[in-house]
Amino acid sequence: MAGRINEEDIALVRERARIDEVVRDYVQLRNAGGGSLKGLCPFHDERTPSFQVTPSRGLFYCFGCQTGGDTITFLQLIENLTFVEAVQRLADRTGVQLRIIDDGTPSTPPGMRTQILAANDAAAEFFRRRMLSDEGAIARDFVTGRGFTREHAEYFGMGYAPKGGHVLRDHLLAQGFTPQVLVTSGLVRDSGWDFFQGRVLWPIKDSAASVLGFGARRVWDDDRMPAKYVNTPETPVYKKSHVLYGLDLARTNIGKKNQVVVVEGYTDVMAMHVAGIDTAVASCGTAFGPEHAHLVQRLMGNRGALNGEVIFTFDGDAAGRSAALKAYRDDEEFTSQTYVAVEPNGLDPCDLRMQEGDAAVRELVARRVPLYRFVMENTVGRFDLDRADGRLAAARAAAPLVTSIRDAALVSEFTRELAQIIGMDVDDVRREVVAARRHPHGGNSGGAPTNPRGSAGHYGATRGEGTHGYGTYQGQAPTGLHGGAQRHPDGDVSPIASRGGGAPALRVIDGQGAGAPTGSPVSPRTVDSDESLVEATGAGESVPSTPWPDPRDPKLMAERGLLKLMLQYPQLFDAQWALVEPEDFRHPTYRTVFDLVRTTQPGDGWQQRIQEATHDDVVKQLVVALLVEAVLHDDPTASYARAYAARVRLLSVVDDIANLKSRLQRTNPQQDPKAYNAMFADLVTLESLRKELIAAQAAAPWDED
Repeated sequence: MAGRINEEDIALVRERARIDEVVRDYVQLRNAGGGSLKGLCPFHDERTPSFQVTPSRGLFYCFGCQTGGDTITFLQLIENLTFVEAVQRLADRTGVQLRIIDDGTPSTPPGMRTQILAANDAAAEFFRRRMLSDEGAIARDFVTGRGFTREHAEYFGMGYAPKGGHVLRDHLLAQGFTPQVLVTSGLVRDSGWDFFQGRVLWPIKDSAASVLGFGARRVWDDDRMPAKYVNTPETPVYKKSHVLYGLDLARTNIGKKNQVVVVEGYTDVMAMHVAGIDTAVASCGTAFGPEHAHLVQRLMGNRGALNGEVIFTFDGDAAGRSAALKAYRDDEEFTSQTYVAVEPNGLDPCDLRMQEGDAAVRELVARRVPLYRFVMENTVGRFDLDRADGRLAAARAAAPLVTSIRDAALVSEFTRELAQIIGMDVDDVRREVVAARRHPHGGNSGGAPTNPRGSAGHYGATRGEGTHGYGTYQGQAPTGLHGGAQRHPDGDVSPIASRGGGAPALRVIDGQGAGAPTGSPVSPRTVDSDESLVEATGAGESVPSTPWPDPRDPKLMAERGLLKLMLQYPQLFDAQWALVEPEDFRHPTYRTVFDLVRTTQPGDGWQQRIQEATHDDVVKQLVVALLVEAVLHDDPTASYARAYAARVRLLSVVDDIANLKSRLQRTNPQQDPKAYNAMFADLVTLESLRKELIAAQAAAPWDED
């Protein structure tokens, strides 16, 4: 689709597409109380329901895998759709006519996508029936000749496109499809001839089993098209870089097993599934690329990102090695571990099954090796390891592979492994690895692909300057209930100076709050220095830049509770949210959410706009979680909200008092009386503020401890 969907239409789709009705198509839901529904999560394997749907807010959230969002997000994830595709499908479901804002490029007419999908479904049924005809005998012979049965062909939806030139066109025109739809769908050429003629076909479907296009193989010797395989051309629904054959059959098992096996052909997918490898897929008419990788990662979900396996199958020949190197270069697209399964005799999975049976196919996958090792061995294998200079050249060529390994804790082990493969002393190889780390683009002659897996970081020792309990005191501290920025006589900012530009104190009254995200501080991850292989800012273990807060952490309960109140009951707070400031939140992600809540302009769709104000998926999911989690009181009051705000502020002030006392203790009043007296005055002010906050939090029941 060219152009953009009108924002009002998107809002109307969200309004009309009830999330409980959409989710019920995939999940059995039951009443969870409080207006919510629950069921088994469709995005990860579980036995106890942790998947919750809140119809009143139009949101879903899984407390097990931390996946959540609105109706559009759910359909994107469950059906592996883009945002636009999900909106289009929901619009078709709810009868919303989408208006496209023209961006100067040709656009797809309204309703065309639905008509194309209907035409593809009709064509798939036509091809399936034609396979059973007399002319289709050649296609049936192809199926049996590849070791499959009629039942297998039916399961995979195989069909046959007859010769004749206009057979499919005439059939679909008779069913009421227009010539424009048939041409736009890629079923018929502009000249009016059928696109597929005299070929065996496989329908290429999305995860919802909608037919997007077809892959076809020649079976007649007199076929005038020289290409052995032909695919549907690019259409509004078929984008070869975004589709995978077998996805409709493998989707559920990919999510359950956190595994995907990537093969190179349609019959290879069939062989894998028939042999019991039900997570196999194949790209269609193009190499497996970054968009395919993103598609697979979405299917495996959050759990698969950590524990999943992406297994490539390559032939053992030069083409297979080249494909493996390309996969390795694209490996940063995956957060899952990547492997390669190579058949040493050059057999593809289909040929392997024909010659050695189903067990051999399963054994091929079971013998998978890490992709990095396969690439490493092939890189080293290009050198003469019987010569000293050959071994050194091999070490230099393979060293970048070691430095690019995702798990930094394994770098030392893989260095020893490389030394063993080459036959060199491990210390000599380690020096080459260190050199490759320090000079990643130093032009090593080996030509091995360098591929740092991203920077490493974690929520750890520091929280930022001037924050409580983390790092060092830098002259910043909480704003007093009645105070603004103050300065010491020597010009330094007072510990009770206003943070964030002197925001006024918070009042809990009727009104609505508002959000734009701030970056969450992440301290650089350091690695044990005994190996000296991974530097603080270099590639290493991939750790999310935005940490996920533990909802059970008692030290963070007040922060979580306050954010739930602010998101679910904004009318209890005024527009300034000023008693609490971002620095009062110990956890950086809670701090980011608070900033979103505080700065998003109030009005219609406020909660939705908070989610749209950040591009950080972790923050988005946390906002959804906070929106659907129950608060401790069914009908919270302004005084209850005030108690929460005071509690969060109090914990912050207590930390500042401790920091200030520590600084006073280290300051000699005789040597620096001005600074000492100023800090002492600030301490008195903070102690007074502490007492006010204790009284404020006691004004309502407190049950977070």
